[in-house]
Amino acid sequence: MKSPIALLSLLVGFIAMSEGGLFAAEADVLQAQQNRTDVVKRAAPTVVAIFSPDGNGGGSGVLISPDGYALSNFHVTSACGNFMKCGLNDGVLYDAVIVGFDPTGDVALIKLLGRNDFPFAPLGNSDALSAGDWTYAMGNPFLLATDFQPTVTFGMVSGVHRYQYPAGTFLEYTDCIQVDTSINPGNSGGPLFNAAGELIGINGRIAVEKRGRVNVGAGYAISINQIKHFMDQLRGGHIVDHATLGATVRTGSDRTVLVDSILESSDAYRRGLREDDEIISFAGRPIGSVNQFKNILGIYPKGWSLPLVYRREGRKQEIFVELPALHRKSELTQAEGPKAPKPPGPRKPDPKKTDDPKLVEAELPKEEIPEEYKKLFVKKTGYANYYFNQQEQQRVLQGLEPFVSWQGPQAKWVLNGKTADGDNFQIKLLPQALTAQFTKRAPGLQNLDGADFIDEPPGSGGLLAALYQFKLLLSEGKSAFTQFSYSGSQPLDGRGTMVDVLETKKSSVECRWYFSVTDGALVGFDSSLGEDVDSCEVRFLQYGDFQGRRFPNRISVRYGEISYGIFEIQTIDVTAANETQN
Repeated sequence: MKSPIALLSLLVGFIAMSEGGLFAAEADVLQAQQNRTDVVKRAAPTVVAIFSPDGNGGGSGVLISPDGYALSNFHVTSACGNFMKCGLNDGVLYDAVIVGFDPTGDVALIKLLGRNDFPFAPLGNSDALSAGDWTYAMGNPFLLATDFQPTVTFGMVSGVHRYQYPAGTFLEYTDCIQVDTSINPGNSGGPLFNAAGELIGINGRIAVEKRGRVNVGAGYAISINQIKHFMDQLRGGHIVDHATLGATVRTGSDRTVLVDSILESSDAYRRGLREDDEIISFAGRPIGSVNQFKNILGIYPKGWSLPLVYRREGRKQEIFVELPALHRKSELTQAEGPKAPKPPGPRKPDPKKTDDPKLVEAELPKEEIPEEYKKLFVKKTGYANYYFNQQEQQRVLQGLEPFVSWQGPQAKWVLNGKTADGDNFQIKLLPQALTAQFTKRAPGLQNLDGADFIDEPPGSGGLLAALYQFKLLLSEGKSAFTQFSYSGSQPLDGRGTMVDVLETKKSSVECRWYFSVTDGALVGFDSSLGEDVDSCEVRFLQYGDFQGRRFPNRISVRYGEISYGIFEIQTIDVTAANETQN
């Protein structure tokens, strides 16, 4: 038995250890509290209180760049018009203009005006979220932030990869984030931050009580990773559209996901996908249910090419599928302008219909848009704001500056060289006709007399038509085409580096031109002779110098699943139309 003195020593030691633990726990709590207040302090200047110019509507947003670009909900900005007022916690009310919007994903991009040094939120990785992670929602609930100081609520992620069906409109929340963080009317369009203060989502939908518009603990945010896929399209002033596969799926008897029906005109069908094939993975993510498939498909823009793995008779096959648009163009044009159809959005509180008589309407100045800003909105069918598409066109076209003058559209081009399999070729791009001569394969002839462009040389997908478009781009620029636009960015061929995309149309030929996001260089293009047919895919593998002229000297050409050849260009002769060709 221990002596009384020994027992007393043990008791004193135990009390000291307990007090130390208590002190340490208290310090941890205080540190966690300080961390939260630090995050809120950093994030608050980036939060935007959005109001319509007449003060009769609004919501929230968040700045994402120093030059004033900010994200919000489509259903917020569509109620505010093409110009709106935006308050920051510096107490200043700024003018803002719509840039682009996504009626399906309920996202809008606006641009605050008057500064080039706005505070902005860093973008996080929403795919790294797990249920139980702490989150902060900030914004302008019930339009209370008349002093532009955002309200902040604190909670956690309740679930990830949630799917919310369309609610009688285009709107469809796919792969979204569910939170118990309090989100109420007026929070729409505002930021959802992670514990580090990174932007991980844009708050949109809430579950509400039947007798009031008060959150009941289930809010939904559009994931920032989905928005990243559409960001460049939004910056290009588009009314963006989401992708579909051109096929429907169903759940099989053993819980597999099977192709239920497929359009024969779809790229997926041309790549080999058929009814009853089992979908294993899409865009690198495994597919275990129909909802999972809809979730993943819904976060990508139309026109992207992505990998799809399917199983047929026990054998797996990977294909890269170009995704068509989810909606018809006529459907999306209905979403133009402030009168677009929208889900229930934030409303100004009515003191007669609320339990809190202190809720009053925001008193905002009824100001006209300054004359200097009116030029920042250009109306054009199919665009939210064509002005910003024009700006992106100019930026991307700088990638053609290394090419010197190619002497106009009537110049004669003669390309000589050898294919990788030893076939000598000569390609002539003349004002009256386009020709291709080979030593081993069929020649090609395309007259330029107004006739439709066809597959010449045969089996190439229209290589002569494609090279003619390239000639027009270098010699005349955008003026050569009846349609010319910037369509955003995407991974090249579904697995390569990110590229900016310009789209052109001349007669019946449509082209997509790919410029490296990294250095702006033109890396290739696709030329299509019509809808729902494979393109002639031209990729520039290497550039060379030909008597002071920069030109690709190694070119890959594909048509569908078939490689037409690798062309090594050895000489280029360029002469004006009135000069004699040697």
